[in-house]
This record gives sequence, C-alpha cells and structure tokens, in this order.
Amino acid sequence: MKVIHVNHSDIIGGAARASYRIHHALRDSGSDSRMLVNIATAGDWTAEGPKGKFSKTMVRLRPTIASLLNRTLKTDNPVIHSTGILPTGIHRQLNASDANVVNLHWVNGEMISISEIGKLNKPVVWTLHDMWAFCGAEHYTEDMRWRSGYTANNRPVNETGFDLNRWTFSCKQKHWKLPMNIVSPSQWLADCAKNSALMRDWPISVIPNAIDTNVWKPVNKAIARELLNLPSDIPLLLFGAMGGTRDPRKGFDLLQAALNHLRGSLPGLELMVFGQPAPKANVDIGFPIHYAGHLLDDVSLRLLYSAADALVIPSRQDNLPNTGVEAHSCGTPIVAFNASGLSDIVSHQQTGYLAKAFDPVDLAAGLAWILDDSTRLAALGEASRARAVDLWSSKVVAAQYLQMYENVLTASLGP
Repeated sequence: MKVIHVNHSDIIGGAARASYRIHHALRDSGSDSRMLVNIATAGDWTAEGPKGKFSKTMVRLRPTIASLLNRTLKTDNPVIHSTGILPTGIHRQLNASDANVVNLHWVNGEMISISEIGKLNKPVVWTLHDMWAFCGAEHYTEDMRWRSGYTANNRPVNETGFDLNRWTFSCKQKHWKLPMNIVSPSQWLADCAKNSALMRDWPISVIPNAIDTNVWKPVNKAIARELLNLPSDIPLLLFGAMGGTRDPRKGFDLLQAALNHLRGSLPGLELMVFGQPAPKANVDIGFPIHYAGHLLDDVSLRLLYSAADALVIPSRQDNLPNTGVEAHSCGTPIVAFNASGLSDIVSHQQTGYLAKAFDPVDLAAGLAWILDDSTRLAALGEASRARAVDLWSSKVVAAQYLQMYENVLTASLGP
C-alpha cells in the first residue's frame, strides 16, 4: 500500500503529531507511507518539505497574505480562520505520484487550496483534526451555521465585515463535487460531520489517533518526580494545552472554578501546567502552580505524565487530544467533561472521571474522587494503560487505516 499523508507540518502542533504517528504506524506495519508538509523539522527522510526557492518563499508568504484577508472579518471567535484560496500547486505533485491513496490531514488552506483539493484524481481519505473541512473558515466554532449552510440570515450577531465564513463555505461547495472518504478520530467530530450541510451524504468512519505504546509507557512515579525536581509526597494534578491558560476553548477558567471548590480540601495539592511559560501575573487558584513551558520531546512528556497523579482536560471542545492518549498510555487517569472527543478517551470511573458538561462543581467532585484514594488511583492507572494499548496502539490503528484504504481502492475500481 502506497499512501501520501498531507499535513501543514510534520511534528509542530497537535494535528501534526497525530498525523506523523499515523504515518509511522503504517510504516511499521510494512506500508510505503510518506508525508508531504510545508514545515519539516523532524529531520525524517519520510517527511518531505518544499524543495525549490519559490516554494519555500511562498510557504513564508501565504500566512501573511491569509492574515490580511482574515482581517476583513470582525469576530470574537478566538480560533484561527483559514480561507484556502491561495494555490500551492501540490495537487499536481500528488496526481503525478505513484500513491494508491492520498490522506489529507490538517491542510488548513496553506498546504493545498480548496480548489486544488477538488482537482485531486487519486482516491482521497481525509482525517479530520478539527472542524474546518465542513465549516466555513473556522477551525472550531460554537455556532451551528455548518449544520444548515452559511446564509446571510444565520450569521452570528458577533460577526461584522466581509462574511469570510460564508464565502469560504461556498468555495468548498463549488469545488468539492464528489464525496471524499472522511475519517474522524472521535465519535463527536464524526457526528458533527454527519450532521453538516457539506458532508452529511459523505462516507464517514471513526478511527482513533495512534500512539506507540512501546515507547509511551509509564515511568516509575518516584523516579519521574526526582528527575523533574518535583515534590515526592504531594498530590500533583497536570493540565496541558497549546496556549495553556489563554485559550478559552481549553477551559482553564472552568478548571479554576473547580479548584476554587476544592480550597481547604486535598491537602498539599499542586498544579503543573505545560504548554506555556509562567504568565506575567500570578493566577490564584488556591493551590501552588508550576509552569513547565513547552515540552516538545517525548521523554520529557513521558516523565511529566508519569509524575502526575491525574491529568485534567476541562476543554469545551476537543477532538481526540494527544494529551489524553499520551496520559493514558503512561498510566495516568484523566478528569474531563463528558463532551466532545473526551468521551472517547475516558471510561467513566474506570480510567478516570467524566463530569457533567461544563459543570465546575462536578469537575471538582471528579478530582476529589480520584485524588482522595491512593488504592483507587493505582487501579485507575492500570486500567488507563490497558485502554491505551487496546484502542490506540500503533498496530491496532494501522490495521484500521489499511482496511479503510483497501475499501476505498475497491470502491474506486467500480463494479
């Protein structure tokens, strides 16, 4: 099986790390898997970045041009917007390749344009890492225009200026005439795609993200804490997100409210935040906070997950976050809301606790339930590790992708 994965980056960002792991899971299974990316930083010969001077220059210029266009939209939606209008020419390279299947990932409008996606003549599988593929220009959104289509009448009151989202959605409708094979890592995102105006009649499957459980495995907690210079005899709660406390979608405000309910209980509890450095102003949550900054190497992350008693993921929206898959693979229980893709990761009261959606009081109850009982904590950790091996190990996920590719190829040959 020859497959080319297309993603903006090889290892920078959550979607990049997820797609890179899928790519290598397939290579480990014996498939001829390659990656095409705009930004190649791993030093991996199987992940190819732009080669010519012109291509490299355009990679640097496209974000600036896109940013100028994005400024025509005034919105309080804090996530990025991608229009996908600028051609890259990569579709010609993909069409001329010997690949059996092209697997798109987080292409974000800069890796390949909307119109060029419609010009691909290879069987296409598209792994969704956010909502952009069936939305307008938004990568995540809480409004529901994607359900009925973007019209002048359903525009949110918090948007003004040029309707960039409606225009981008219209471009997708115009250029994507034939259904593509959609893969969602979570049931939540698959359900969103199935209920969208753009993809409701497209084939949609759920295949989780992969992780090498032979590499991502528990480290002795005492050793992990000693190596990270963390206290050995306290409950340690972990919170991680790119942008950390600054991204409203990641729900740090909900975590803060939950921790306020725990003031005076859980003696000695401390919070470790990774994904951002310490802010200028201290955040008062009633417990000490350590900031680990950006950890990009697997060894440091393994140590951090292993050092923690539990990981909390208070996200309002999330697909199948790498932090959750990584934590369970390292035997770390998770406390999260029973919403979006977190419901696919945590088995309630088996590998963690799923609180009522966006209820800080129940989130606090879940934290106390896990951290108050050392015997329960150990059992949750063992079950977390077993769940990761059963559901997300490289061999398990690669087999599901290979079956998907075989089905797509058979369908493309016709009767």
